[in-house]
Amino acid sequence: MYDINKIREDFPILSRTVYGKPLIYLDNGATTQKPRCVVEAITDEYYSVNANVHRGVHFLSQQATNLHEASRETVRQFINARSTAEIVFTRGTTESINLVASTFADSQMKAGDEVIVSAMEHHSNIVSWQLQAARKGIVLRVIPINDRGELLLDEYEKLFSERTKLVSVTHVSNVLGTVNPVKDIIATAHAHGVPVLIDGAQSIPHIKVDVQDLDADFYVFSGHKIYGPTGVGVLYGKEEWLDRLPPYQGGGEMIKNVSFEKTTFNELPFKFEAGTPDYIGTTALAKALDYVSALGIDAIARHEHELTTYALARLKAIPGMRIFGEAAERGAVISFLVGNIHPFDMGTLLDRLGIAVRTGHHCAEPLMHRMGIEGTVRASFGLYNTKEEVDALAAGIERVSRMFA
Repeated sequence: MYDINKIREDFPILSRTVYGKPLIYLDNGATTQKPRCVVEAITDEYYSVNANVHRGVHFLSQQATNLHEASRETVRQFINARSTAEIVFTRGTTESINLVASTFADSQMKAGDEVIVSAMEHHSNIVSWQLQAARKGIVLRVIPINDRGELLLDEYEKLFSERTKLVSVTHVSNVLGTVNPVKDIIATAHAHGVPVLIDGAQSIPHIKVDVQDLDADFYVFSGHKIYGPTGVGVLYGKEEWLDRLPPYQGGGEMIKNVSFEKTTFNELPFKFEAGTPDYIGTTALAKALDYVSALGIDAIARHEHELTTYALARLKAIPGMRIFGEAAERGAVISFLVGNIHPFDMGTLLDRLGIAVRTGHHCAEPLMHRMGIEGTVRASFGLYNTKEEVDALAAGIERVSRMFA
């Protein structure tokens, strides 16, 4: 039984008011709110276990290390990775992509080699590769989309050549909500002998992810988008690929032996985890994943699908409404404009009604250019949102629309 009222009690921030109105938080695509158990895990570890992990012989260090490595196992189970050696802790999706872009370009690419991305990518999956293009002379090839916001897979197939070295695409668009057929995308790339990186920032909180079933070579996500803390994320990589890539940063933890003549690097996954990790954050991330698992990712997906379907129907009934993204498979994101109302104006006035939405280009300017607009208003749903909140959103949009009539 999906008890939404009981779930909402786990998130204290949802009971606060904004401008004297009950908070309606619909900006989950940017970051999710945190259940009480996650915040308590952070507090408890700082107050009772705090010590630097690995190599310490004293009790607290051993206890903190055990918690940190238990968190790695929790992540492994959550995405069904084969081994904890394939789970690298990072600061988030952006750092995970940059890690792969830098090390892959350094070790596997030369000038003229190509990376395939898509027209709906977040800037983190564009700029990371552009930096390597400027440094190494690699080339970006772009999968186009149709007007519904779906990838043109026939055109994707045509992009491959002997120079193609990697495909790097998003699982779910943070603007359109499109759920891309990543299993098919990966299979096509593998048929050409090309590995694939999947940006899972917008998929991991909403749908079941099994990296072995997908056969993804790399899969990345952020803790703060799945009800965990900020500043911690995950890079999953097949062991065979992580073994082939060089370290991303140098320092403590990622070494076995250091002399002024030579350094030998640590085993996986520690080769990619230079310096003191966010061991408090990893414990809290594991607590968030446990929370999601207890509710059931399939139950969450059903709730959010029902909510999004309801919201689409409510919003489409509003005069002047334009919704961007009509893919057959879509997630819990709705981007829209109403008439000629600027998205910043709509977002600002909705905020005065206590409704938190995101406005702007959502770090996807090339996608905005493809759609012929400068930005949108985005409502994105989480496991704690309700139909009553959708009704309030629709009423708020109608009220703002009347002000501009």
